[in-house]
Amino acid sequence: MEARERARLDAYFSRIAREFTPSALPSSLLVTHLLPERPAFVRAVGTVSHLRGVLPKPKSIDTTAKREVGRTFAVDELNRERFTDPDAALAYLESRAAGEPVVLLDVGGYFAPTLNAMCERFSGMVLGVVEDTENGHKRYAERAKLPCPVVSVARSPLKEPEDFLVGQSVVFSAEALLRGRGDILHGRPALVLGFGKLGSSIARLLHAKGVHVTVYDIDPVRRAQALSQGFSVARDRDRALKYAGLVLCATGALALRGEDFPELKNGAYVATVTSSEDELELSGLPDGYTRHGAADHVTRYETTGHYFYLLNGGEAVNFLHGASVGPFIFLVQAEIIAAVRVLAQGGLEAAMHEVSAADRRGIAATWLHYYNER
Repeated sequence: MEARERARLDAYFSRIAREFTPSALPSSLLVTHLLPERPAFVRAVGTVSHLRGVLPKPKSIDTTAKREVGRTFAVDELNRERFTDPDAALAYLESRAAGEPVVLLDVGGYFAPTLNAMCERFSGMVLGVVEDTENGHKRYAERAKLPCPVVSVARSPLKEPEDFLVGQSVVFSAEALLRGRGDILHGRPALVLGFGKLGSSIARLLHAKGVHVTVYDIDPVRRAQALSQGFSVARDRDRALKYAGLVLCATGALALRGEDFPELKNGAYVATVTSSEDELELSGLPDGYTRHGAADHVTRYETTGHYFYLLNGGEAVNFLHGASVGPFIFLVQAEIIAAVRVLAQGGLEAAMHEVSAADRRGIAATWLHYYNER
């Protein structure tokens, strides 16, 4: 990042932090993609809270950013196993914030499986969770009863530009990997699994590139929306898999089971917009498949009479090229900071919440001050 851009980013987050610093600072734990521009956001979180631990998502760590953040804050390893075992989750929480009021800043519902144990047994107090993604939003919202408030920014209007641009980066990265093998998108029918915010963005961008796109979503409302926007909509997901030359998984849940892979068209490419553990049941692939590198970040799976290609090992394909969405992501990061203040102020019931419209307008006005140069 150029020095001028870094200075502007630091100034933006300094102002956001001033606007949303709580009267009494809570402690916090932060799950985040540790990408090159992320230290400014991390520092802002450290201004509005006592940041006790940074947990970078394993497949999106920039070593320079990690080194920079690590000079000020504890940087710990993130894995789902740590927060699946209640005892392990509680031990980590106690090691970082024993006896303190704490806010958990999440990306993908990592804290959801053991949230009850942390709320009930922690020596301090879990004030609540801030969740950034649709996948994580669902993990908290689907619980029968929440033990603490959860403030979600996943469905915020401030996130819409990011969602569109993430879809664009996914298509860019998938196309780059295909071209690296001498293949192109044109003439390769695409199947988009999931027609949420990311899936719909991917479908539109593929269509704009002249690709024939078929959509499937388990939700009939979304299938109707896709049909109204001019996309082919598969009646039968399993049948659609047999004809797709490119399968893009954007469900936020399990898109392809082990038994689905043998049904893929020979030579099909598979890519995801999130981690492989969320979208792909690679462990369920039938016996007999071998794998080897076909090109950089392209793995060929093959058995007698069948083969397919997996992009970026099943991890989010756009992270190969930085997953950049420009300054628009700073809108959502500012909303996460605003959510810290909401939880620190207290008074929320144990349910799903959003940041207020007034706070969103304030964030947008500040962002425009720094990033609308006209």
